[in-house]
Amino acid sequence: MEFVQKLLRRVLLAVFSLFVIVTITFFLMNLIPGDPFMSEKATPEIRAELRAKYGLDQPIYVQYVRYLKGLVHGDMGNSYILQKGRAIASIVTESFAVSMKLGIRALLVAVFLGIPIGCIAGLWKGKVIDGFVRVFSAIGISVPGYVIAATLMLILSVQFGLLPISYNKPGGSVMPIIVLAMYPTCYLIRLTRASILEVLNQDYLRTERSKGMSEFIVIFVHALKNSLIPIVTYLGPLTASVLTGGFVAESVFNVPGLGRYFVTAVQNRDYTLIMGTTIFYAALIIFMNLVCDVLYQIVDPRIKIN
Repeated sequence: MEFVQKLLRRVLLAVFSLFVIVTITFFLMNLIPGDPFMSEKATPEIRAELRAKYGLDQPIYVQYVRYLKGLVHGDMGNSYILQKGRAIASIVTESFAVSMKLGIRALLVAVFLGIPIGCIAGLWKGKVIDGFVRVFSAIGISVPGYVIAATLMLILSVQFGLLPISYNKPGGSVMPIIVLAMYPTCYLIRLTRASILEVLNQDYLRTERSKGMSEFIVIFVHALKNSLIPIVTYLGPLTASVLTGGFVAESVFNVPGLGRYFVTAVQNRDYTLIMGTTIFYAALIIFMNLVCDVLYQIVDPRIKIN
């Protein structure tokens, strides 16, 4: 019962956090000079008609209240520029489906490579393999995504012709997945290695070794289990970020996902689409953090939800 009460309190806090994000984003967006119709080749009279049609000529507080009322009923409005008249909810749903397909695969790559490699690096601390892993992970974290994307395109597409540049062609998802997975994989490697080294010399592991257990079992079962808290903490926002698509990967490889729509919406001042993608992304992050709080108690029952 206590767990349910605390969980309910966290849910209410999550709803309030989302409300704050919506409010801040709405007013900051409307502080930007101009309007969505500045780039259109239209006379001032036509622009005024467009502003009146979408209610942008009304006071800001009226627009805010109207938007909140629509949001409560699941209406995020319609696109002004990119897909005129189309419902934002439909655009977000369709583009997220594309991002999610890439994101799930990139997330699996990051988890099934990052955590085991981090354990191996911790197991052989100070050895050649540890040094190689540390250098690789440092490069993967520090090199910007657009540099990795350009390098992959140059080598795999231009030089050797192994993979297509366009996402819509067979094999076109491979390079975007690599770009999406690179940073989280390298970060998980470093995080797992640090967590393993932190518990490596604790008494309970010495006891397991004294029982004749192999070092592999000690590291990958007992040590890893007690090193999962920081990893789970990172996986929450990581999952939200990867599932919504990388702005760089989707823009460079022409992927019609949520990240690309967000970038183009900002460039074109498509206010409702900016709000829709921001709200969806924020809601996903808040939800994943809430899931992490629940997972903490599964990983370590001593941790309580506050």
